[in-house]
Amino acid sequence: MARKLEKVDVVVVGSGWAGGIVAAEAAKAGHKVIVLERGKNKKRSDYIGAKDELRYTDRFDMMQPLSSETITSRVGIDDTALPVRTQQEMMVGDDLGGGSVHWAGSTYRWRPYDFEIRSKTIERYGEEKIPEGSTIADWGITYEEMEPYYDKWEKTAGVSGEPDPLGPPRKNDWPNPPLKESPPLKLFKKAAKDLGYHPYQLAACNLSQAYTNPDGESLNPCMYCSYCTMYGCDFSAKSDPLATVIPTAQKTGNADFRTNALVRRVLYEGGKATGVLYTDVLTGAEYEQPADVVVLAAFTFSNNRLLMLSEIGEPYDPKTRKGVIGRNFTIQGDITFLGARGFFEDKKFNLYAGAGALGAGLSDFDADEFDHTDLDFIHGGGIELRQYGYAAIGLNHVPQGTKKWGAEFKEKSLHYAYRNLNVWYTPAVMSYWHNYLSLDPTYKDDYGDPLLRVTNKYTDQERNIAKFGIEKCAQILEEMGADIIDKDTVADDEEFDHIYDGGHYTGGVMMGPDPETSAVNSYLQMWEMENLFVVGGSAFPQFGSHHPTPTIGALGYRAAEGVNKYLESGGMLVEAKTAKANA
Repeated sequence: MARKLEKVDVVVVGSGWAGGIVAAEAAKAGHKVIVLERGKNKKRSDYIGAKDELRYTDRFDMMQPLSSETITSRVGIDDTALPVRTQQEMMVGDDLGGGSVHWAGSTYRWRPYDFEIRSKTIERYGEEKIPEGSTIADWGITYEEMEPYYDKWEKTAGVSGEPDPLGPPRKNDWPNPPLKESPPLKLFKKAAKDLGYHPYQLAACNLSQAYTNPDGESLNPCMYCSYCTMYGCDFSAKSDPLATVIPTAQKTGNADFRTNALVRRVLYEGGKATGVLYTDVLTGAEYEQPADVVVLAAFTFSNNRLLMLSEIGEPYDPKTRKGVIGRNFTIQGDITFLGARGFFEDKKFNLYAGAGALGAGLSDFDADEFDHTDLDFIHGGGIELRQYGYAAIGLNHVPQGTKKWGAEFKEKSLHYAYRNLNVWYTPAVMSYWHNYLSLDPTYKDDYGDPLLRVTNKYTDQERNIAKFGIEKCAQILEEMGADIIDKDTVADDEEFDHIYDGGHYTGGVMMGPDPETSAVNSYLQMWEMENLFVVGGSAFPQFGSHHPTPTIGALGYRAAEGVNKYLESGGMLVEAKTAKANA
């Protein structure tokens, strides 16, 4: 029998950017907040001296263990899904602060086209341009409406950046100047300009200078130690929830963060959420946490699974194309981070210094910045060169065709250690009727609950846009003077390989204006249950061309505004617009 705890105003599931923002804003408004995090309690000092490639990069110390819970994966809707067993195959962040504690820090705003992709594509090219089987949709909110929320998150995070000449309109510049311009970035920018493109220094949550955000949280300048991706920053120089919104929430005295708390159900009665049921993973004890408002702000997989296990919302059925929970799942998978690597004989670079988002990029082939009339795909992607900082174990590149052992490998790995650069393309990913999330009928977790099942299949849209980007990356490397250029390849029948190592999985609880096709409105409030908000990448109707974190942060502030509005006056915050009403 679960022990029933004292009721609070808001219970938040998950402590990453989405949950941390909602908790901080609700606590600042005077509401009592409980945040439940399945992972361990962490603080900044836990990452001091933890620059250990073997422990974090190769043994995935910051990632969710898969022994008690994982996902199952398949390609086709009639295939049998199998569990993903190793952390090398699936990396999902764990512990207080969520996946954003180990993120690289790359920061982009998505474009006006992203938020109205269906209507804008039809307007410019006609409906026949939309890929066959695609379920892309407008978000129910425009970029212009999202802009102030982007701005708020960027100021909280202290983003350091240079304006993108082709970027979307913005009222304010980045809060801090860009990171240092290293020789590889200078070379990339010059080559791109010579080709007629519009390069810029990437925006980063690795801070270029000391900064105090509007909530009074202080962050330090980046030391370019290179331990960003897969690592927690020991210096508070990478903006993450541990450095920003979590301490902001705690300082109010209104927020309590409980770790090792695995939420297993949303509780409800009479059409409203009444709280959540969670298990202490250390003791096995069960607790009921009542609340006036429930906020699911966990990872995409967890948000979807919790709704399905709680039987909230109609699960999506690909055969009837009805239902909303699990619909429009998207993944930036193995063919969405491809490009070309150049090897230089007469140029040497210090590649061991770096930061997660130290880089340069261009947007000439992003979104709808270029004409797609004669192209066999829609949308586009960003091209960039990143100087992460090389690690000794995992980044030992040699030209294609080199033996992986012996004298030749030793000679070339030493020769090219400081002489190779990678230019890559990050394309957008469209949603389809056949890509979705559901509960697995066979496999269960340690508590006897069904695992989440992922069904994901590639189409020519994904293959064609990847091939296009690879050629553009090779063109830039040629202009940079690379002597050898190794291009990634995509086969005409390339299929999803069941590797979930990028962390960019979205959808399933998509936002939109129509309750028949979307699960939440533009405040991330459930159409079906007005005091339940589902916040995070799970709300994306499809995936933009860049990393999702800034958009998750912006939506977090939008949702936090909605939670506070609801606590003041109740009711649905957005009027539904059904397809029938618009017909």
